[in-house]
This record gives sequence, structure tokens and C-alpha cells, in this order.
Amino acid sequence: MQKYRLEVGIQAMDHLIHVLQTDRSDSEIIGYALDTLYNIISNDEEEEVEENSTRQSEDFGSQFTEIFIKQQENVTLLLSLLEEFDFHVRWPGVKLLTSLLKQLGPQVQQIILVSPMGVSRLMDLLADSREVIRNDGVLLLQALTRSNGAIQKIVAFENAFERLLDIITEEGNSDGGIVVEDCLILLQNLLKNNNSNQNFFKEGSYIQRMKPWFDVGDENSGWSAQKVTNLHVMLQLVRVLVSPTNPPGATSSCQKAMFQCGLLQQLCTILMATGVPADILTETINTVSEVIRGYQVNQDYFASVNAPSNPPRPAIVVLLMSMVNERQPFVLRCAVLYCFQCFLYKNQKGQGEIVSTLLPSTIDATGNSVSAGQLLCGGLFSTDSLSNWCAAVALAHALQENATQKEQLLRVQLATSIGNPPVSLLQQCTNILSQGSKIQTRVGLLMLLCTWLSNCPIAVTHFLHNSANVPFLTGQIAENLGEEEQLVQGLCALLLGISIYFNDNSLESYMKEKLKQLIEKRIGKENFIEKLGFISKHELYSRASQKPQPNFPSPEYMIFDHEFTKLVKELEGVITKAIYKSSEEDKKEEEVKKTLEQHDSIVTHYKNMIREQDLQLEELKQQISTLKCQNEQLQTAVTQQVSQIQQHKDQYNLLKVQLGKDNQHQGSYSDKTQVNGIQSEEVGRLREELEELKSNQELLQSQLAEKNSLIENLKSSQTSPGTNEQSSATASARDSEQIAELKQELATLKSQLNSQSMEITKLQTEKQELLQKTETFAKSVPVPGESEAGMATKTTDVEGRLSALLQETKELKNEIKALSEERTAIKEQLDASNSTIAILQNEKNKLEMDVTDSKKEQDDLLVLLADQDQKIFSLKNKLKELGHPVEEEDELESGDQDDEEDEDEDDGKDQGHI
Repeated sequence: MQKYRLEVGIQAMDHLIHVLQTDRSDSEIIGYALDTLYNIISNDEEEEVEENSTRQSEDFGSQFTEIFIKQQENVTLLLSLLEEFDFHVRWPGVKLLTSLLKQLGPQVQQIILVSPMGVSRLMDLLADSREVIRNDGVLLLQALTRSNGAIQKIVAFENAFERLLDIITEEGNSDGGIVVEDCLILLQNLLKNNNSNQNFFKEGSYIQRMKPWFDVGDENSGWSAQKVTNLHVMLQLVRVLVSPTNPPGATSSCQKAMFQCGLLQQLCTILMATGVPADILTETINTVSEVIRGYQVNQDYFASVNAPSNPPRPAIVVLLMSMVNERQPFVLRCAVLYCFQCFLYKNQKGQGEIVSTLLPSTIDATGNSVSAGQLLCGGLFSTDSLSNWCAAVALAHALQENATQKEQLLRVQLATSIGNPPVSLLQQCTNILSQGSKIQTRVGLLMLLCTWLSNCPIAVTHFLHNSANVPFLTGQIAENLGEEEQLVQGLCALLLGISIYFNDNSLESYMKEKLKQLIEKRIGKENFIEKLGFISKHELYSRASQKPQPNFPSPEYMIFDHEFTKLVKELEGVITKAIYKSSEEDKKEEEVKKTLEQHDSIVTHYKNMIREQDLQLEELKQQISTLKCQNEQLQTAVTQQVSQIQQHKDQYNLLKVQLGKDNQHQGSYSDKTQVNGIQSEEVGRLREELEELKSNQELLQSQLAEKNSLIENLKSSQTSPGTNEQSSATASARDSEQIAELKQELATLKSQLNSQSMEITKLQTEKQELLQKTETFAKSVPVPGESEAGMATKTTDVEGRLSALLQETKELKNEIKALSEERTAIKEQLDASNSTIAILQNEKNKLEMDVTDSKKEQDDLLVLLADQDQKIFSLKNKLKELGHPVEEEDELESGDQDDEEDEDEDDGKDQGHI
């Protein structure tokens, strides 16, 4: 077939495609047609052929693939054929589609992506019970998902993670064959540089299922080539999830999950195990590095890991011993350095622990056991330049962004030889520099010194205190040396620039201005800046700035550290500006810094006060909310009282009607007199009770009037003008609204009580009228003879009803008393709220006065800066008048100088606080 591939392809491809379209029901002929197309398009050849023939074959494959996919319906047809379960159709279809993807991947991917259910059909291959189709389906999905984020997301949401992890488990995890490797590579395609799939993988709890992969046991044998390959890809897959290039939040959540499920502990077990192949050990170290990088919990756990030795040694110490051992493989030493850097990254606790092992008190306490600090010092001053560089970079990371440890390291003293006094670590580093060691050693020491002195004026003072240091640096910078020494000259210029920029002028002989004059006389400012620029122009600088991992092909390429490139980028510009600044500008900048620091402290104080006031306002809001709830409860109680009074009124009207009817039928004068006597007595009692109710009603009305006045006062105090902070004013306005609502509700309550009072008064009037009518009627009606027993029965009924009315009236009185007590409690709470708000208002007024003073200080500062700008402009004009040459670029940029100087002042401020 391969011999006549071109002829068959040209003449038969259209017919083969026609067979696929028309003979769908004949699986045998479909299978032959697919096999033939695969042989035409595929470049796989079993027999060895010459290179020219192979290159020609590849051209044929891509050309025939282009012809096949020119009609997109052909790819859609092939996808539909893959739904056939027949082995003779499905297997050659999988191989053909895989070959198409290998030849013209992006074009075929796009066709599959727009095809309805195209990706879903291919995912069914992973569930095929025939291993050949399943395994080739994995290879097909590898080619399909390569460099296509949209397809990767679809495959992931089609449950690919679950199916692939099941296959890996079935095949024996790391002990499995090539199928495990293929599944792992497909997982890499799905996860690498795809944040959505990484989050889906973590949220689906699939990280926990990775732990059994690394259960390699304690056996020293059984490391087959395939197992080594599988573990290598597994470790890379872990690194994909915690890569430093991922979003920080996603990385930290994966790091947390890896610790919680025991994956990190499993990796540390491999790290300390014996008999592990060198490349697996190296990749495990790199993986552990990124699992702990910047995540405090994992870093703390790693610090507690001990090697299984007697006596046990910390894993960090064991790894550092490998780093400073020149007999260890180069890649292993690089991996250990990366692990140490990741352990210290954003880990001030770990930095302090490392530096503490160098301090005298700690060294005496440890006895004979070697510590991390001692290993670093040993590597720093050994004869191996690579050990010097690694130790210097490792020690620099222990000082990164940690001013406390930079000051602590100044205390370290080293015993150089018997009989001589000890020298400081800082002094010993400068001594080695002056001895003219290898370039790699000097570069490492200079990076350490630059990191140490930056943002640490005390360290700068110690460095300048040695009178030999500044002449050494100026001598190195001023010489005209070869290209190899230019990098050292640039680093010396950076170190001298740091000594100027972070100089606190505590040494009179090496103040900022004197150092600038020294540079002007011995080097020249332009020459100094040019030498400083050698660092960022070096070919290895950009390479080191790309990734945190120190990944170098050979030791001579280990020149720059990733974190140091950040420092250079940060300091190069500010040092250049500092060199060109005059002494007057430096003084004014220092004054501005001090003023701004004072202003910042004032603002911080005000912010704290505002926070306290916000808390107080929140408490007041809660109190008002409580009062509102209580008011609602009282309103409910009053509503119940209104309903009870209405019931009493209805009962009284009914009683009045019945008494009127009884009076009309009375026949006996004596009996009537008895009834009238009883009625008069009961009505008198009822009149007394109504009088008491009326007095209680008046008391309630007076209390409501007092509360109305309190609410008016509270509202006036809440709505008083205040210009402290917008947030406080808004909170006060809300409080005023709530109090206004409370006032409205109390007014409603007052109106309801007034209506009750009117009803009670009306009831009293009606009873008096009834009494008068009863007496008049008794006098005017003659006394007929009537049965005494009948009148007695009616009188008993009236007495019972009057007794019931009297009892209900007493209950009403008790309820009104309870209501009065609750109103008194509300009054006390409102008084407390009013006093608290008054105190808060006084604090607001004080804060307003302080802010006004601060604004006046800022205005004065702006006036001073404007005067300075005017003086600079007049000085430039005088220079022009005196004939001093002024370049045109300076004149053109003079309009922008004000902005640049302001930015310089801000930069200086920021550097002073780092």
C-alpha cells in the first residue's frame, strides 16, 4: 500500500468517501474503506526508509488530509461512524480521525468543535469495554485537546477526569503500563494553563485521588523504566496545579487541598526515602518546592519533617548538605536551592529560624549538630564557586523583604583563624570580594550584599564603617576591564548606589553628598550610570527574570537569581535619580518625607477615631432598633385594650337597653325603690372606677407629651451639621429617620389613647343620663302591685351583669398600669440614647477641627513646593544668562519636571517605608 500510496490516494479517495456515504449498512466494506483512507493519510511506516522518503511521505499525508477535510461533511460523517459499536468500523475510524488530527490539528479541531455533539461522541470511546479502542481513544483525545482551551473545557465537563482516574487506578497507578502514561498526558493537556479546568479538578475532589499514585513503598527495587516515566509525569501533573504562574488564589487552594488529603506528606516520604532514582528524587524536590511555596501551613509542615537517620536530622539540613556538596549532580543541587527558596518565600517565620541558627546563642545551644546556617556559611566560603553562589543566594532569600533579619544578621561573627579576633559576616563577605575570586563567587556575594543593604540603613552604616569598602567599589567601577568583568562592575555600581540611596547620613565621612562628589570625581556620573546599566543588559538577566525556578543547562549559566532581578528593576531607576539630585533637593526631600510621615500618622489616628465612632453608631442603631421593637409591642397591647373597651361598651349598651325595658314594666313602688337603690349603689361604684381610669388616662397623656419633647431634642441633635466624614453623617441621618419614625408611631399611639379617653368620657355621660332617667321614671310611675319574687330575680340579673362589668374594668385598670410601666422604661432608654449621641456629636466636632488643621498644613506644604519650583526656574534662567550651556532636551522637558519631582518624592517616601 505504501509503495503505491500516491496513485491510490489520487484515484480512489473520492470513491472511498462515496462508499462511506452510501454503504453505511455494510460494516465490512465501511471498515475496509476506513483502513484504506488511514493508510493513505497516515505517515506511520513499519519499514525503515530514507529521510527523503519520510519527508515526502509527510507531505503526502498533509496534502491528502487537506483534501479530505476540505468538505467538512466528511469529518462529520466520520464522527457519526464512530457511534457504530462494530469493532471493524469503530477502531479504524478512531485511527483515521487521530491521523487527521496529527496532520492538521487546528483545522480538524475547529470542525469537530462546531459539529453538534462532536466532542461528546468521542468521549464515549473511554467507556468502550474493548481495551484497544479505549486506549486508542485516549490517544485520539490527546491530539484533540492539544492547545485548544475550548475543547479542553468541553472534555473536562464530559466527566473526563473521573474516567481517566478510573483507568489509571485499574491499570495499577504508577506500576501500570503505557496506558497510564497516555492518560496522564491527556490530564496534562486538560489542566495545563487552563484555570477553569484546574478549579473544576479541585472542586471535584480529584486532588485526593492523586495520593495513591505516590505510594511507592519502601522497596529498593522494582523501579522499571515505565514506572519512572509514570511517576515523572505524575509529579509534573501536581506541579501544573500549584505552578507559580497560576492565579495566587487558585494555587493556594490547591496547596491547602494537597496538605489536607496527605499528598504533601506522601511526597515528603519519597523525598526522604532511600533507593529512589536520581531523576525522580530531583523532580520530587521541585514538586515539594511548589506545593509549599508561599503557603504558611505547608511551609511549617516541611520545617517539621525529619530524615530517617540516627539521630534524626531536619529535612532542610539534609537537603542543604546536598546543595553545598560539589560531588552531587548539578540538577539536584539546583532543585534543593529552589526548594529552600520556596520554603522562605513570604515566610518570615522560616526566615527567622534560619538566621537564628547563625546567632551566637543558638550556635552554643546546638552543640555538635550541624545547622542550616552553618551549612550556608560553609558553602559561602568554600573553594567551590557553585557552592558559593548557591549559599549566597539562599542566604539572600532568608533576608528578602525582612528588615528584622537583616539587622539580626549584622550580629553574626565568624572565627577566621586561631589567635585572631572574630570578624562579622558582612566584613568577611567584603574581604572575599577584594581577594579577586571567581566571577561566579563575586556575583553571588554582591547579590547577597545588595539584598542585605537595600531598605536597611543600619546595614548600610555597618558597610560604610569599614573604610576600605568604598575605595574598593569605586576602584572596581572606574577601571576599564573586559566584558566578563562588566557584570561585576555593574553590581559594584548597584551596591554603591544602594549605599547612597539608603544612607541615613549617620557617618560624617560617608554622607550622601560626599559619596556623590566621590563618584563625580573618580568615576563620573554618566560613566557610573552606564556601568549600572550593564546588569539589566546582560543576556542571562532576562532568562532569570522569567521563572522563579533556577533552571540552568550548566553551572556557568548560574549568574542571576530570579528575586534579585526584581530588586534590580526596582532600584535601577531610583538610584539613577538619586545620583543626579543636589544636596538641597535631598534635604527638602527628607523634610517632605518627615512631613508626610507626620501627616500619615495623623490620618491613621483619625481613621482609628472614625472606626470607634462607627462602632458607637452601630450600637446606637441597635438600641434604636430595640426601642422600635418595644414600641411595636406596646402598640399591639394598646390595640388589644381598644378591642376590650369596645366589648365593654357593647355590654354596657345591652345592659342599658335591658334596664329600660325593666323599668317600663315595674308595678310595685317599694320594689322599684329597692331596685333603684341597688342601681344607684352599683352606678356609684362604676363612676368611681371611671374616675380612676380617667386619671390614669391623663397620666399616660402627660408621659406621651414628655416623650414627644425627648424625641424632638434627639432629632435636633441628630440633624445638626457635621463635616467629619461622609460615613458618619449618613449614619446620623439614618438614626434621625428611625427616631422620626418612632415619633410618628408614638403620635399614633397618643391619638389612639385620646380616642379611648373620649369613649370612656362618653360612657360616663351616658351612665349619668341613665341614672337621671331612672330616678325620674321612679318618681313619675305609680306603684302597682306586683310579684316580689319576679322583681328580685330581675334585680339579681342586673347585679350579676354590673359585677362582671366591674371586674372587667379592674382588669383594664391593671393592664393600663402595666402599659405605663413599659412607657417609663422606654423613656429611660431614650434618655441614655440621647446622652450617647450628644457625646458622639462632641467627638465629631473635635475631629472636624483636627481635619481643618491638617488641610492647612497641606496647603502650607503646597505653597513651599510652589516656591521651590519658582526658585529652580529662576536659577535656570540665571544659568542661561551667565552663558552656561543648557541642552534643548532639558528645556523641552522643563515643563514636565514638576511632575517628575513629585513622583520622585513619592518614590522616596515609598522606599523609606519598605
